[in-house]
Amino acid sequence: MKYAYTILYVENVAETIEFYEKAFGFNRKFLTPENDYGELISGETTIAFASIELGSSNFKSGFEKISKSKKPFGVELAFTTENIEKDFQNAINFGATEFEPLTEKPWGQKVGYLRDNNGFLIEICTPMKTE
Repeated sequence: MKYAYTILYVENVAETIEFYEKAFGFNRKFLTPENDYGELISGETTIAFASIELGSSNFKSGFEKISKSKKPFGVELAFTTENIEKDFQNAINFGATEFEPLTEKPWGQKVGYLRDNNGFLIEICTPMKTE
């Protein structure tokens, strides 16, 4: 078995794809003509977005939609970078909101938290140091 996708259900797939392209530098892999599903080139695991409507058709019992006005879900997407200050600020410049400022952890890693244009939690961090 292999972990293949993380799919986030959003109000506007095309807008979200564009936000991730600008804020985090990912490239678009795929977007349906209906704009109800799209993917980013993000490494071995694909980050994908699907419309709330598509999610509702998949999950007959419904699901909890993300809200920017409520606390974020207890799950995050984590992106590593060597240029954390620049990349953290770039994401904010393109519409991300700071959730927790950049801090240095006791083990030497720098970490900061943002919320994306939908309200999902994003961790920006330096790579873990290996000894």
